[in-house]
Amino acid sequence: MFYNVLKAKDIVSTGADKFERKLLMENDNSSLNIIAIKKDAIIDTHTSVCNAAVYVLDGTIELHFDAEKFRVEKGEILMFKKDTEHKVVALEDSKFLLIKI
Repeated sequence: MFYNVLKAKDIVSTGADKFERKLLMENDNSSLNIIAIKKDAIIDTHTSVCNAAVYVLDGTIELHFDAEKFRVEKGEILMFKKDTEHKVVALEDSKFLLIKI
C-alpha cells in the first residue's frame, strides 16, 4: 500500500451496510481510517483511546458530544481529545478520514 496513489472515493462505499470502514495505516495506537456512511445511519456512542480528527471528504455528518453537536461538511475537519464519548450521524451519504494520534 505504501508508495501508491489511492483514490479515496473508491476505497470504501455505502453499499448494503450502513457504514464501511477501511484501515489504511496503523502504528501503536495511531491509525488512519477511511469511512463511508449512508444517509441517516448512526455510528453508536463510543470513546476513542487517542486524540482524533475527522476530515470529511464527501457529504455532511454530525458528531455528537454530550449535549453538543457539530455539523462537519465536505472539506472541513473536526478535532477532539481522547476519552471523549461521541457518536456520528450521517446527514447525507458521506465519506471521511478518521485520524487517530
